[in-house]
Amino acid sequence: MNETLNTILSRRSVKAYKPEMPPQELIDEVIKAGTYAPTGMNRQSPIIISVTDKATRDRLSKLNAEIMGGSGDPFYGAPVVLIVLADKSVPTYIYDGSLVMANLLNAANAVGLGSCWIHRAKEEFQTAEGKELLNSLGIEGDFEGIGHCILGYPAGEIPAAKPRKENWVFHID
Repeated sequence: MNETLNTILSRRSVKAYKPEMPPQELIDEVIKAGTYAPTGMNRQSPIIISVTDKATRDRLSKLNAEIMGGSGDPFYGAPVVLIVLADKSVPTYIYDGSLVMANLLNAANAVGLGSCWIHRAKEEFQTAEGKELLNSLGIEGDFEGIGHCILGYPAGEIPAAKPRKENWVFHID
């Protein structure tokens, strides 16, 4: 099987991570893949914020959990959080950001890291705390949180693929 297809077909959501930080080189490879995602008219509307600082990661986790109505770690112990936001002034911003997320998830698998898409980024960056984080990074504009791609080394076995549903594909011949 083609290496790219194997990467796509073998990717799974990882929900338990070892505490070790992956090397920056691997994180950078995943991020680079995200920047090559297709975007509407090549506007490249999304941005990626790489969070490897534990205090900031834990602050985001707490905020995300509060939005969800819980107190656990919605990032499953992953030491790296890649936040994808997209410029709302671009008509395709949600699709563009979603494609960045897909590239990040597949690239993580390709380099031997576990990953998972964690939601509630939209709500996080609508809060005063989320806006404060963007301001502290010098990020200006009307951005909407698309998702968090958590990264790290899986703490257990990667789950097997579940069977594909019936009637997923229809053909017009």
